[in-house]
Amino acid sequence: MMNYQTFEPHPDLSPLVKFYWTLEVPAQNDAKKQQIIPDGGIEMAFILGNDIKRYITEDVFILQPRAMVLVQRNVPFSIEPVVYFQTFAVSFYPYGFANFITEPIKHLVNKETALTVLFEELVVKELEQKMRQATDTNERIEIIEDFLFAQLNGKAAIDKIVKTTIAALISTKGSAPISEILQQDRAKRRQLERKFAKQIGISPKQLGKVIRLQTALKLLLNEEAESLTHIAYESEYYDQAHFIKDFKEFTGMSPKSFLGNKQMALSSLFYK
Repeated sequence: MMNYQTFEPHPDLSPLVKFYWTLEVPAQNDAKKQQIIPDGGIEMAFILGNDIKRYITEDVFILQPRAMVLVQRNVPFSIEPVVYFQTFAVSFYPYGFANFITEPIKHLVNKETALTVLFEELVVKELEQKMRQATDTNERIEIIEDFLFAQLNGKAAIDKIVKTTIAALISTKGSAPISEILQQDRAKRRQLERKFAKQIGISPKQLGKVIRLQTALKLLLNEEAESLTHIAYESEYYDQAHFIKDFKEFTGMSPKSFLGNKQMALSSLFYK
């Protein structure tokens, strides 16, 4: 049985951090690969259980770093716990993580990056040790928040044009045209594209597609719509065909194949 829980961040971190989450999955003899769908966020994750395989191809895999950052993915990927799965993670808003590092986010897209690449190695090693030795989630939250506050160091400066764009995309379920948000200002469009590359890692259009798919997935998983046509309409897709095309692009399968697919159990849990 998968045990997934979320926890609120400190109020001073809440403009940047959406929530913390934990996931524990007991050892299983018949554990299957799990396909993870892009969700528009950035995660800092600590593997507390056994190693996790991330598949590069159908049969070739790497072992994920035990303390890592997973940045904006625009393609699905497959993972598989070696035995026992236990993870603690920080879920950042799309613009949140850029405030803690100097490396442009675009260099980190579609891969996992060890924390030692982004922060001082001795600091990360101490952080990893504390996270492993912590006795419960509350203690881990205190440890990670001390680390985040130390790294932030007054650097938080969420760019207004980026935050406004993301807020508009979220409020319109990802369907707001960027030209409308920027009031047809081409100079702002170019500026926004540069800022998104640095702070978010993907383009405004790509983020909009991910947000719109999130809306559709929640409707699909929670059975809040009677048909794919209704889901497409509620999620602001042009038509059902457009919805199915985007769904396949981000999940690798059709909406009907997704439901009940054991390889989608983790993604289904996150989206519910």
